[in-house]
Amino acid sequence: MRNGFRRINCILHFIGGLLEILGLVLFFPLIVVSIYWGQKGDGWITATAFVVTAMISFSLGLVLRNKFEFEKLDTTGSMLMCALGWIFASAVGALPFVIAIGSNYFDAYFEAMSGFTTTGFTVFSGLDNMPRSILFWRALMQWLGGIGILSFFLMITYRPSGAHYMFGAESHKISSARPAPGLFHTLRIVWAIYTMFTVFAMVVLAIEKMPVFDAVCHAFTAVSTAGFSTHDSSIGFYHSTGHPNYRLIEYTIIFFMMLGGINFLVHYRVLTRDFKALWDNTEIRCFWRLIAGFTAVIIIDRLYKSGAFGALFRESTPIDLGEFEQTFRHSLFQVMSILTTTGFATRDISSDFFGAMSKQLFLAMMVVGGCVGSTSGGFKILRIVILNRLIYRELLKLRISGRASIGVVIDKKIVPEDEVGRVAALFFTWMVLLLAGGAVTAICTNLGPLESFSGMFSAVGNIGPCYIPSADMIKIHPVVKLTYIFGMLAGRLEILPILLLFSRKAWR
Repeated sequence: MRNGFRRINCILHFIGGLLEILGLVLFFPLIVVSIYWGQKGDGWITATAFVVTAMISFSLGLVLRNKFEFEKLDTTGSMLMCALGWIFASAVGALPFVIAIGSNYFDAYFEAMSGFTTTGFTVFSGLDNMPRSILFWRALMQWLGGIGILSFFLMITYRPSGAHYMFGAESHKISSARPAPGLFHTLRIVWAIYTMFTVFAMVVLAIEKMPVFDAVCHAFTAVSTAGFSTHDSSIGFYHSTGHPNYRLIEYTIIFFMMLGGINFLVHYRVLTRDFKALWDNTEIRCFWRLIAGFTAVIIIDRLYKSGAFGALFRESTPIDLGEFEQTFRHSLFQVMSILTTTGFATRDISSDFFGAMSKQLFLAMMVVGGCVGSTSGGFKILRIVILNRLIYRELLKLRISGRASIGVVIDKKIVPEDEVGRVAALFFTWMVLLLAGGAVTAICTNLGPLESFSGMFSAVGNIGPCYIPSADMIKIHPVVKLTYIFGMLAGRLEILPILLLFSRKAWR
């Protein structure tokens, strides 16, 4: 049997196991169906949707796992399996939307891919009246995608053969320390912290009198830095409906988005009482500086736009503290939402609340993203730091000698040259995707340049909010939706596994 055929056999065997696990997970929304039976559409139709989908997923997985032979995966095979695994999972995850709420399959697939990749793009409207089991499934998909579908699969099945390759194919393609030696020990620690944060978020939001169902769903999507909400107006719903604790709710969401955007190694160190982890490395210090800097600029931009500065200097009157607190809260919320690529909103980012400078900064934040080893998307702060040091190194070499051997140093450690090259190549590919996606959007729609490019920025960065109005996003051209599906998957898996799908040699 040829090597290429054996590789395909092994890939389909592992995908079978993944679909079996997904089939079991699909029974969890039935708990929500039973609790809310007869309310907002939950009943026999939604129960049937999840049972049928679960049976399809489990049966298909069982056939693939038994039909195709097990064999150890190498790096290339793991990347192919990773890309196909996310494609298959989204294909199955879309079925409840088709069966329960009558969505066309293409839109359902878009929603499922947005869910699993924790992007938060949605083509659904009327969320406030949607069956709660469907809303729960959207949130659960994002929670599973936050740490990674394959990492969940590995933790459940405990397969040591090729596990390191699979974990590397799905996780961020950059060198990063682990909380503990051993892959499975690391997975247990990361998932334990992730689950603890999620439960903590549920409890806090429930104490703040957010409805329990909303607390569960928003905890799932805040810690996973995902962004699906149970309301069309997202977190802004609680302000608009006069919730007594809407300010506390917004600050709580900010806190858990921040937790999701930080490297889980930092969380582990803090939980083991090593509090220096909050400032003793370059990436985390840069994370705090970006939050403070972006928030300050957006506050100043907002106050200038509203005329508060002018009134202060002309009339010598103090700034209204209530208005300033609101500006601070909305600005910090939006910075945290976009920088950690969560996508929650208290206000539409294209609204008049934000000035022109703020809107340009939002695009920059979409590219930067959160920390390596976090649940957030984007290019990652550490990579931006490496590129910055690379430019500094080249300038230094010009000043000293073109033949000087100078390494890129991060936290007193030299970054390997192949790592530097990989970061530069990834940044180039990232920019090509952004430009191509923006061009496709501009050609296929009547949107302006800012709106067109913001859509692909949001898709590749796994963010969700962009400058395309929600109503236009729902009706946008199918070619653009397909482009964004590709962008969401490429951004979540950091491009390399997706590009391998189109390489014939990779399949041999």
